[in-house]
Amino acid sequence: MSESQGKASTRAKNKYNAANYERIALVVPKGKKAKIKAYADSKGESINGFVNKAIDKAMEE
Repeated sequence: MSESQGKASTRAKNKYNAANYERIALVVPKGKKAKIKAYADSKGESINGFVNKAIDKAMEE
């Protein structure tokens, strides 16, 4: 893949993400991100997947 193809691909992904997703900044105490990542990894999930699943579960209650 040439450098221009890589840049075009990145632009396309960024455009798709901007049209289909919203971002939420999450602030946690130092060291907690590593604990969250380790837990998510142990469940075979990304941090994003874990947080989304936790939010969905909490909102179902």
